Amino acid sequence: MNLYTLLIIGVGGFIGSVLRYVTVRLVDSKLNALFPYGTLTVNVIGSFLLGLIYMLALRKVGISENARLFLGVGFCGGFTTFSAFALENFSLMEQKLASMSLVYICISVVMGILALAAGIWASRFI
Repeated sequence: MNLYTLLIIGVGGFIGSVLRYVTVRLVDSKLNALFPYGTLTVNVIGSFLLGLIYMLALRKVGISENARLFLGVGFCGGFTTFSAFALENFSLMEQKLASMSLVYICISVVMGILALAAGIWASRFI
């Protein structure tokens, strides 16, 4: 790991984060619904993009290591962390570890919600 690698990831993350914000706001303002369509949109798009990037990198077809880091780790990581979660679960299922994937999904969702609630609760004391 070097400074250039971190810069590539950081720039990708910046672009992904900004695009996530814009996309969520745009989708949610158009649909004006209680359901978080904007977040769902970025999660699905980010997962799709990471799947493409993963397969291109795996096949070594026209994607350099720097491009993989910029797009996969930086952009998709900034656009949505759900894409990494989806890829990890897909990998577990490919390895015939569906039960481990199910446990990971359940723990991630439940703990994520509980951690969010704990953060909200803790913020009251700051």
